[in-house]
Amino acid sequence: MSEVLAVENVGVELGKRLVLRDVNLTIDAGQFVGLVGPNGAGKTTLLRSILGLLRLKTGRIQVAGAPAKPGASRVGYVPQRHEFTWDFPISVQDAVMTGRTRRLGLFRRPGVADWRTVAEALDRVRLADLRRRPVGELSGGQRQRVLVARALALRPDVLLLDEPFTGLDMPTQELLGDLFAELGKEHAVLMATHDLAAAMHTCDRLALLNETVVAVGSPDQLREPRLWMETFGVSERSHLFAALGLSVETARM
Repeated sequence: MSEVLAVENVGVELGKRLVLRDVNLTIDAGQFVGLVGPNGAGKTTLLRSILGLLRLKTGRIQVAGAPAKPGASRVGYVPQRHEFTWDFPISVQDAVMTGRTRRLGLFRRPGVADWRTVAEALDRVRLADLRRRPVGELSGGQRQRVLVARALALRPDVLLLDEPFTGLDMPTQELLGDLFAELGKEHAVLMATHDLAAAMHTCDRLALLNETVVAVGSPDQLREPRLWMETFGVSERSHLFAALGLSVETARM
């Protein structure tokens, strides 16, 4: 496997507060990494930094061997669903085409190759049959898949997922989890999530983040309770261990 995303000694300051410090993380092509940590840990800040939207106080971020820059790096971003205007009168395929805007520019019309790319993305997320449907008529799970297809339409080197399971029922979460696992075999995927059970079940590796990366490893390698206590600032009595499949007795070992 080849290294696609490299985050090296990154520090980010927002409003004179250090939100990230000495963050190091690498992801290879074909790896699906879950980014987990408490509220305010810096997960979204790290995603925005990888997108090139924030100025780094220290360190560097490289995508496919080049510095991360907005509009230049091939980073597909799947935002939380509330960040998209679903009542806008646009079809599913046109919504996905907006993912090609950075490639096309504001004034160039999509060509045959662009529409082919959109069709491939819709097929990948199993929405080809709904390509002409208005986005406002879609269910929550279908809307999330539209956002994934829009990110895939960029043909990204890195795919970033920001809390993709929020507000979805369990069957839809399972469907998306399977889809993300498939995509993780082909892309470098980084998913920020509060759903620890889903992350443990679907991700190849987890990165525990609280201002800095506390630990990185496979779910089996991160079963040391101390790491989770340090990341989330909880005691051995926390319900967190039940979500992780660790008993209180195990946590005390």
